Amino acid sequence: MKNLFKGALLAVGLFAAATVANAQQKIGHIDADALFQLTAEFKTAQTQLQTLQASKEKEISGMYEELQKKNTLAEEKYKNRSEANKAATDAELTQLGQEIQQMDTRIREVSRVAQEDLQKKQQELMSPIHTKVMNAINAVAKEKGYAYVFDIGSGAAIYYLGGDDITNDVKTKLGIK
Repeated sequence: MKNLFKGALLAVGLFAAATVANAQQKIGHIDADALFQLTAEFKTAQTQLQTLQASKEKEISGMYEELQKKNTLAEEKYKNRSEANKAATDAELTQLGQEIQQMDTRIREVSRVAQEDLQKKQQELMSPIHTKVMNAINAVAKEKGYAYVFDIGSGAAIYYLGGDDITNDVKTKLGIK
């Protein structure tokens, strides 16, 4: 019975000590994505990505225009088809049909590759910015003595009450006004 009482007393003591220790931890929050978008590097990367996307879209648009011309040509040939030129026109239409299918396949492939290129470029441009922002957040959290910093922009903290918003401190660390 003495051992049970001592064990219970020890458990209550440890629980009380843990509660006091947890009460002293600082908790902060930040919207990392919003901060990420405020960096000058992000704006430059966005411009580069938009330029690349416009270039790819222009290339694909030109291919679609050529495909539409082939379709229009095929429709005209089909409309002007008569018994006298049926064999020759059918041969031409078969040839045009194959060209149209090849062009369609090529457009889909170019679109797929363009999407992959855009994703790779985005990763290449955004990854260093993300690392820079995360390093600044970590540095500020360490300097200010925070035990936890929640990213409220990503939904990592469903509910938060209080805590300190460290966004301005991280902006200062990144040189953002």
